[in-house]
Amino acid sequence: MRLLGKEILYKFKQQHADARSQIESWESEIGAAKWSAPQDVKNKYPKASLLKNQQVIFNICGNKYRLLVLVNYKSQIVLAQKIDSHNKYDNWDIE
Repeated sequence: MRLLGKEILYKFKQQHADARSQIESWESEIGAAKWSAPQDVKNKYPKASLLKNQQVIFNICGNKYRLLVLVNYKSQIVLAQKIDSHNKYDNWDIE
């Protein structure tokens, strides 16, 4: 998969050092992934939440943070859309 929206992740890593290594591991895993359907995501990340419109929520640092991405399975692209604390996630306007 090709990861877009890295600037969001970069900024977050600069502000939240505790999440840096886990986000970097996730970025590396995404680069090696080849997902063709949502079930491929769940197979690798059982705690990920599959939303409508090909959106996925990943838990970072034991669910301390949430990462929202958009996955285009056909184009093999993952777009990082938002990342923030679990508390702020409750206020996100997710389509």
